Amino acid sequence: MKKQVCSKVLVLICFVFLFASIEAQSCRPSGYIRGKKPPPGQCNTENDSDCCKQGKPYTTYKCSPPVSSHTKATLTLNSFEAGGDGGGPSECDNQYHSDDEPVVALSTGWFNNEKRCLKYINIYGNGKSVKAKVVDECDSTMGCDSDHDYQPPCDNNIVDASKAVWKALGVPESQWGGLDIYWSDADD
Repeated sequence: MKKQVCSKVLVLICFVFLFASIEAQSCRPSGYIRGKKPPPGQCNTENDSDCCKQGKPYTTYKCSPPVSSHTKATLTLNSFEAGGDGGGPSECDNQYHSDDEPVVALSTGWFNNEKRCLKYINIYGNGKSVKAKVVDECDSTMGCDSDHDYQPPCDNNIVDASKAVWKALGVPESQWGGLDIYWSDADD
C-alpha cells in the first residue's frame, strides 16, 4: 500500500514539474528580423527610443508571458501624441492621446488581437499604483520600418506608458525609461 501511495505521489510530482516546465517555456521567440538603417530624420529618439541598426538581428515574439493578477513586466516610456515617438495614431481608436492621459501600449501577446483595446489595467510599481487605458500595441512581431518609426520590435513583456503613468507612480523623471512593474486587468 505504501508503495502505491509513493508511486502516485512520484507521478504527481513529475506531472507538476512537467507542467511548470511547459508553462515557463510557453513564450519563446517566434523569429528574427534584420535591422534596416532609418532614412535621415526618420527615427524619432524622443524618450531615448532606440533606432534600428543596419543588419542587426532583432528577436520577434507572437506571444507574451501568461497574464495573472500579478503579471511581471517592464514599464517603458512612450509618447502617444502626434509627432511623438509612438509613431502613428493608436491602434485601438485611431487617435493620438495626450501625454497627460494615463494610457499604455501592451506587447503583442498581451494586446491579444485588440481584445484589451480601450480597457483598463492596474499598474503597480515604485510602491504605488495607477489605472491606465490600453490604446495601442507595442508590436513584438515587426519593426525597423516606417510603420514602426524605424524602432526595433518590442520585447514580449512591455507596458509602454505615457508620462502620466510615470508621474502617477511617483518615479523621478531622471529615472523614467525602464522600470520593473506588475500589472493586472482592472475590474471594469
